[in-house]
Amino acid sequence: MDLLDTLTAKGLRGEVPTREEALAVLATTDDELLDVVAAAGKVRRRWFGRRVKLNYLVNLKSGLCPEDCNYCSQRLGSKAEILKYTWLKSDQAAEAARAGVAGGAKRVCLVASGRGPTDRDIDRVTDTMAAIKDADPEVEICVCLGLLSDNQAERLKAAGADAYNHNLNTSESTYGDITTTHTYADRVDTVQKAHGAGLSACSGLIAGMGETDEDLVDVVFALRELGSDSVPVNFLIPFEGTPLAKEWNLTPQRCLRILAMVRFVNPDTEVRIAGGREVHLRSMQPLGLHIANSIFLGDYLTSEGQAGQADLDMIKDAGFEVEGAGEATLPRHRADIAAAASACGTAASSCGTAASACGSGGGCGPCGGHAHEEAAVSEEPAVSADASDSADSFGSADSAASAGELRSDLVKVRLRGAGTELAPNA
Repeated sequence: MDLLDTLTAKGLRGEVPTREEALAVLATTDDELLDVVAAAGKVRRRWFGRRVKLNYLVNLKSGLCPEDCNYCSQRLGSKAEILKYTWLKSDQAAEAARAGVAGGAKRVCLVASGRGPTDRDIDRVTDTMAAIKDADPEVEICVCLGLLSDNQAERLKAAGADAYNHNLNTSESTYGDITTTHTYADRVDTVQKAHGAGLSACSGLIAGMGETDEDLVDVVFALRELGSDSVPVNFLIPFEGTPLAKEWNLTPQRCLRILAMVRFVNPDTEVRIAGGREVHLRSMQPLGLHIANSIFLGDYLTSEGQAGQADLDMIKDAGFEVEGAGEATLPRHRADIAAAASACGTAASSCGTAASACGSGGGCGPCGGHAHEEAAVSEEPAVSADASDSADSFGSADSAASAGELRSDLVKVRLRGAGTELAPNA
């Protein structure tokens, strides 16, 4: 196919496709799917070999967010029966992080629901980062706290943060359809603040919210222009109790085409399969590894993921290897750009791509809210057998993708790990 030959040649040279070529990837048929995966796989191997970077999420503060993001189980007015707790203590968060690192995670992503952090919140996160670094000085730390105010990114950088996650989520033209309490421009501003402070910019998208192909291409090109060092690709988890609970618009084939398009537009940038991987790719997850070079290990913020050992087995069985702590994620020319940005404190987006990583919360994997309002709830919520049973009731019919087949078994609320008395599955 001329399209795939052209995209492969461009990707191997680190060049970007045209918008028309990116749209054409999304328009390919299921008969062409393996050819699309193979073409994207050549580009992925050119820049990242067969390495898979593992990332691990720690939800520092869960639920009761005053923002109204329609996709989020932590949103204002959400009826989703998720865990709700205020800030974890630094030792609790560090203990949670150790579970991920022990499972092979190279990066720990610290996430808190809320519009944005107060100065006191920055202090909390600083203490948590110190506790994590004391246990493992080599671990990378990405922070996701919502919208940043002036000088907060600089404080996080000085305290040892490596990256900041803040997803754009969807195109500028449709952003108002999913959130009204902040704007697309607010999100762009936060990514720019993070990058300008020398933090690696981690910013991605959520697919499956009813967007068009043009919306997907718009947001992916916008991320490239912003110099996002890693691009988490989230697939909407339709939580019951949220406005998008019935949006089952994705098939495994559609997800693979989206991943391939993101890879072609970001040939030498970290692409991460983030939230919704297990729900929508299902048995075709290993094919996603041929396109993306990064995934989350174990659970997400408010939903359960595949068991950590199952992730490791999948990587090995597919012929890939876990990226070690001493290995550089990005190719040298991208790492040099990121290092220059860190040294001078300015965004390095002139070449249109970038370096490093974090990501589903959205971002750090769907992040699940961006508004500051301290939650007056218990720090150690009780986890009952009834709650565990109720997790199996979440989900809805994937009528568009599975001919009416019920998939209620696929969406499960996280009832273990950070903020609970149950061990994580990493």
